[in-house]
Amino acid sequence: MISIPSHSLKPIRALALVLALASGTFVSADPLLKSDAEIQNEFRDRATYVLDNAIERIDPSDTDAGGIYDLAVALNRGEHIDWARQRLRSYNETPSGSMFWMIPMVLLMQADGGNLTEEDWSFIQELWRTYYPYRGDTENHWLMYYTGLYLAAEMFPEAGTDAWYNGRSSAENMAEAKEYILDWVRITTSYGQGEYDSPRYIGEYTRPMALLAGWARDSELRQIGRMMMDYLILDFTVESLEGLHGGAQSRAYPREILRPALSVSMAHSWLFFGQGEFSPNASNTLVALSGYTPPPILYRIAHDRSEAYVHKELKRTRWRLRNVGADTFEVDGKRTRPVYKYSYVHPDYILGSSQGGLLQPIQQRTWNLIWREDEPLDKSNTFFALHPYSSPKEGMMYFPSDWDTVTDLIARSKADYDTEDKLIGGSKYEYIVQHKSALIGLYDIPEGTRFPLINTFFSRDLEHRTEDPSGWIFAQGGPVYIGYYPMAPGEWKPVDWTGLMAGGAGGWFSANFVEWSEGSESYVSYDLKNGYVLQVAPVRDFDSFEDFKRAVRALPLETSVEPVPSVRFTSLEGAELEVRYKEPLIVDGKAIRTEDWMLYDGPFARAERESQTLDIIYGSERYHLDFIQRRIESSISSEQ
Repeated sequence: MISIPSHSLKPIRALALVLALASGTFVSADPLLKSDAEIQNEFRDRATYVLDNAIERIDPSDTDAGGIYDLAVALNRGEHIDWARQRLRSYNETPSGSMFWMIPMVLLMQADGGNLTEEDWSFIQELWRTYYPYRGDTENHWLMYYTGLYLAAEMFPEAGTDAWYNGRSSAENMAEAKEYILDWVRITTSYGQGEYDSPRYIGEYTRPMALLAGWARDSELRQIGRMMMDYLILDFTVESLEGLHGGAQSRAYPREILRPALSVSMAHSWLFFGQGEFSPNASNTLVALSGYTPPPILYRIAHDRSEAYVHKELKRTRWRLRNVGADTFEVDGKRTRPVYKYSYVHPDYILGSSQGGLLQPIQQRTWNLIWREDEPLDKSNTFFALHPYSSPKEGMMYFPSDWDTVTDLIARSKADYDTEDKLIGGSKYEYIVQHKSALIGLYDIPEGTRFPLINTFFSRDLEHRTEDPSGWIFAQGGPVYIGYYPMAPGEWKPVDWTGLMAGGAGGWFSANFVEWSEGSESYVSYDLKNGYVLQVAPVRDFDSFEDFKRAVRALPLETSVEPVPSVRFTSLEGAELEVRYKEPLIVDGKAIRTEDWMLYDGPFARAERESQTLDIIYGSERYHLDFIQRRIESSISSEQ
């Protein structure tokens, strides 16, 4: 057998890919050598399976069960029509859900397959006249609201002010909705999303964009829908590992924090790329009905983890209302702050981070480590730490409420926000830096701060956890070795030491929490000047766990907490890292300037900030999105 060095594989695959693309008939079991036609056919097979499964789950004898997505599939397929017409009425006896009602209702209207009668249409039109959906208060809410409103109005273009709940004509509704959608696209492709990289809310963005791609009669919005679908999928794909969504994130919940595979991202990855396991998902149902097909280049990027790489991104915070800070900038009269994301994507794991601070209200994941598992649905394959910050100052920064009530209002829907054992959230006293497989966290927490502690999550699925005399805590997570050096002593506690989440913090928010968390522990440190060093390495690089521990113990490491926390550390890659609290990271004597970062900067994606373009790259392939010209260009370059 001829042995091919790993560094030679990508050029060989690229050459084979060019031949495959030229012939159009190439077929291969290797995902990286599949032809465009094969990739697209397999995607359509999975989309068909999604719809077949939806039909199988319908009980046509029960008109009190089934959601609007089920109705849409049944009508589109021409199956269980009597059930669908009856269920349409029983479901909408008292409409609710606002934009979460609008999106599936528009799907049903657009994809009905001609199976709705005039009576049905009269019923639907009356719903749009009498039910007044709330527009919401988040980025995904507004996008779903305006997309739903536009597409509904587009179906009745001549309808006047008496036909709509808001007293505006179809033309007026379409004009306002289109203006918002195009403005959101411009801001997103210039400065990044405010609700960035959410493993759950990715579906709240792919649903409206797939609706536009599949059914918008306006050619500009139809093209925008397709291009933004490509954009959103790429955004997830470059920080994914076999469907797991890595890197710093916003808008995450306990379910996907503790079990990363239990996410919409993972469900999407099965549909788009055949990774992971199938699970019924409303967003996948909508995409499957829409006819949208992702470009094959995204499939190849998702499957190629032959080499480790650094990927950097620029996102932004949600619009800040008050307490905006000197580090913010203005867009169209609104203030926001840059979010600098750094991810090290390895064939066995992803270590990803942002700089810390209050970047996303309530549900910020400043950094985390995930690793590959053969059966990820059953695994808590993650490692992270945070300061569980809670303050009206953060609430007033992002919400239009007052100091005395804002924390209580937040905790009514996000029950864990004001608790010391929460597993998600940003802190103004947290500062994170990363270089490849090494990460450093520093904290300078003032006296009197609510919840003055550092909470580090140690999963039940970690093996060989060892508190070493050197001060390092060692463990193994699947194919990854972990070295964690706390700068101050701590104590071990159950993950839910206050009992809030296990006791039932509110329906879907904490359901099955004990199942997700039991057996995991938190390392809790109460020193106000504090920090840690994390060093990660693949098991494959060492002869044994003892060999890894010896290597990490031998690394030069100096820590101090006065006058502020600081670290000097030489990583396993040999990089000399030096950092003081809230000062730039110095790597091998050179300060890292995050203010120069691009919107996307990695081997698979590049985009300049404010460019409204994106270059998607795989080997010799180029896929260019130009949101100014509304144009997609594909090419194969002769340069390697």
